[in-house]
Amino acid sequence: MALENVTHAQHSCRPFPPTGHIRMTTQVPRRVAIIHDWLVTYAGAERVLEQMLQCYPEADLFSLVDFLLPDHRDFIGNRPVTTSFIQRLPRAQKKYRSYLPLMPLAIEQFDLSAYDLVLSSSHAVAKGVLTGPDQLHLSYVHSPIRYAWDLQHQYLWEAGLVRGPKSWVARIILHYVRLWDSRTPNGVNTFIANSRFVARRIHKAYRREATLIAPPVDVSHFALRSAKEDFYVTASRMVPYKKMDLIVSAFTAMPDKRLVVIGDGPDFEKVRSKAGPNVTLLGFTGTEILRDHLQRGRAFVFAAEEDFGIAPLEAQACGTPVIAYGKGGVRETIVPLAETEDAAPSLAPTGVFFDEQSEAAIIAAVERFEREGTTITPNACRENALRFTPERFRSEFTDLVEREWRIFQEKSRHRDAQHI
Repeated sequence: MALENVTHAQHSCRPFPPTGHIRMTTQVPRRVAIIHDWLVTYAGAERVLEQMLQCYPEADLFSLVDFLLPDHRDFIGNRPVTTSFIQRLPRAQKKYRSYLPLMPLAIEQFDLSAYDLVLSSSHAVAKGVLTGPDQLHLSYVHSPIRYAWDLQHQYLWEAGLVRGPKSWVARIILHYVRLWDSRTPNGVNTFIANSRFVARRIHKAYRREATLIAPPVDVSHFALRSAKEDFYVTASRMVPYKKMDLIVSAFTAMPDKRLVVIGDGPDFEKVRSKAGPNVTLLGFTGTEILRDHLQRGRAFVFAAEEDFGIAPLEAQACGTPVIAYGKGGVRETIVPLAETEDAAPSLAPTGVFFDEQSEAAIIAAVERFEREGTTITPNACRENALRFTPERFRSEFTDLVEREWRIFQEKSRHRDAQHI
């Protein structure tokens, strides 16, 4: 099912149909502010921010911290960034996440009173900026704060904070953050979700509907290659929730199948300790090496529960099928093989799902792919990925913002007329 065809009754989100053009300005002069949580790298949330800035190049940019290197600032147009007091705190460049208890206070100190239109890109606290009744605030939510809401217990376990004094301190802090975060929807006029999965999480946490606009995927940098080689590939930062160790363990148990692993992170040694001779770990690589393996690989393996998941779409842009854990955003970006013979999908299949994060489930999915995967074609994978281009994102995002701006102005004029 195409993302824009989702109904509110099914998913508690308001679909916004794409159009073929972009309206970049309106007749009414206005000042625009864009707020992002933190600027330390170029990842999925920053790709959305990059496109937002292209839609509104006149906007001023705010962020809790800005530690981007001088040669990594192209995606924000090398513009100046207004930062919070956290920028100047000790060891903030390396330990900015440790200042989570101060982030609600910090985001509220940004004085946005001079701006008419406020756009936030938020996976933590950016949507909590203070705005007034004469300001329109649209918030693109990558996710409600994961570690404060439904994933709190998972994060505490992964951080080794299950019991003891430090655990209680962490739980108290997260309780405080959750209470504060419950207040933030009051300052947002319109929520935007990056997937139906996140729209459901927004509705659960905030009791608000969200318009669905999938994030941009730069498929132009991942060209189609139809000829595949006899190896599987996975790529991710090696942190616990990515489950890279499960993928490696599963392939170690299948010595007749080759796996190439790309990525680095805190779990690298743990992953390497589980790798058999049929598993090759390349560590961190540049984009060209990653792209080359995505193009040549027989299939891309993905075991994380993600809010959206860009890597599986980059693989599909290369014409490569995906074997993925079938929960979260991937259910909206991968067309699975039919579960039964008489349940053919409306779109051509592009991958295989497994239903639990376990070695056995991954092995079963790989075996099914090798039995039935011939029905998945490189062209079908590529066509599916083309539904998520940056051009599509800019068109949908700008049209939504301009529509909400016109409605907001009309309501303001009506209220003013009533008081004359």
